[in-house]
Amino acid sequence: QVQLVESGGGLVQAGGSLRLSCAASGSTLRVNTVAWYRQPPGNKRELVASISVGGGRTYYADSVKGRFTISRENAGNTVALQMNSLKPEDTAVYYCHVPVIGAWGQGTQVTVSS
Repeated sequence: QVQLVESGGGLVQAGGSLRLSCAASGSTLRVNTVAWYRQPPGNKRELVASISVGGGRTYYADSVKGRFTISRENAGNTVALQMNSLKPEDTAVYYCHVPVIGAWGQGTQVTVSS
């Protein structure tokens, strides 16, 4: 059993930055990829970024490439999503996801005002 807890969301003005964290606990031995998804209000959930735990390979959606950075943090079984140059269209609930386990976090709200 794997539990994922997101944190770091909040309200920020356009052009600002936020750093989200995904903390994993429980049995994480099978975790090989961690992903961030987001769900804008009234829209479908979409993949934002992912990282390979073993090799550090990363993927970014075109909409966030060059602005967001996904990374592993030094301790705590944590993956971070650094979000810079935020735009109003980045407003969404952001979720941490481990595909091999099928685990999702509870989500953290990111609101970008214009």
